[in-house]
Amino acid sequence: MTYQHALDPATAAAALPRIRTIAFRDLVDALVKGLDDFAAMPTHAIFLCLIYPIAGLVIAGATFGFNLLWLIYPLATGFALVGPLAAIGLYELSRRRERGLDADWSHAFDLLQAESFRSIAALGLVLLALFGVWIAVAQTIYWAHFGYLVPQTIGDFAAQVLNTEAGRRMIVIGNAVGFLFAVVAFTVSVVAFPLLIDRKIGAAAAVATSARAVMHNPLTMALWGLIVAGALLIGSLPLFAGLAVVIPVLGHATWHLYRKLVEPDLPERKVEPRPPAEPRYAADFPSVMFTGWRRPRG
Repeated sequence: MTYQHALDPATAAAALPRIRTIAFRDLVDALVKGLDDFAAMPTHAIFLCLIYPIAGLVIAGATFGFNLLWLIYPLATGFALVGPLAAIGLYELSRRRERGLDADWSHAFDLLQAESFRSIAALGLVLLALFGVWIAVAQTIYWAHFGYLVPQTIGDFAAQVLNTEAGRRMIVIGNAVGFLFAVVAFTVSVVAFPLLIDRKIGAAAAVATSARAVMHNPLTMALWGLIVAGALLIGSLPLFAGLAVVIPVLGHATWHLYRKLVEPDLPERKVEPRPPAEPRYAADFPSVMFTGWRRPRG
C-alpha cells in the first residue's frame, strides 16, 4: 500500500490503530515530559519555532499597513489552526529522543526525505486551507455588521466593537464561529501529525484515527484543547514572542499525548539513513545549486 498518497478515501476505511482511554493525569504527565524535552533541546526547539512568532509580527504589521485592524484578532486566534503543522519538527525530535537516537535540531528536517512527507504535506495544506477559510469568514462577519466602514485608528476600532450593539453581536458570533473552526482543526490533527511521523499510515486514516481519539476521550481531549488554547493565548500576549517557548513545549507534549492515546499497532515508519557528507568547494558555486554536481573525491 502506498500510504503516502495522502487523501485516498480507501485508506481511511483500512484497519486503524486502537485508541486508549486517558485521564487528566495523563495530560499532566504529557506536559511534564514536554517540558523535559524542551529543557533537553531548548535551542533546537526555539530555532524551529521562531518562524511562528516572526510570521505573526509580519502579518500584524501588514494588517496595520493595509488598515485591516479588524483582522488582527482573527489572525492571532487563527494561528491555533496551523499550530500542529508548525510543530511537526518537534514531534520528530521527541520521537528520536524517546528512542535514544541523535536529536540534533537538523534531524527535524529528516521528514523532508521521509516516505510519509506527502501525507504530512497534504494534511498541512488542509489546515492552511482551513485557516484561509476562517479569515475569509471573519472578514464576511465584519462586513455583515459594519459594511465597508474602515476604522482609522485602534481607538476607533475598539469603540466601534465595544460600544455598539453591532460590535458586541459581532464578538459573540465571531467567537462562536471561530470555536467551530478550532474544534474541526483540533479533531483532525491532534493525533494525525504524530501518527504520520511515527507509523506507516495515510493521511485520511491518520485523520480518522485523530477523530476517533477525540470522540473516545471527549472530556479529557476537550480539557487538552482548553490547555492548548490558554497557553497559546498567554504566549501571544507579548507580541507573539512567548510562542517561541509555548509552541515547543506544547509540541513535545502533544507527541507524548499521542503515545498515550494510540496503540502502536501499525509498522513503524522507516528511518531513512542520511547520505554520507560530501566535501564542498567554493569553486563549485553556484553551479552546484542547479546541477547537484559534486567534485569527485580524490
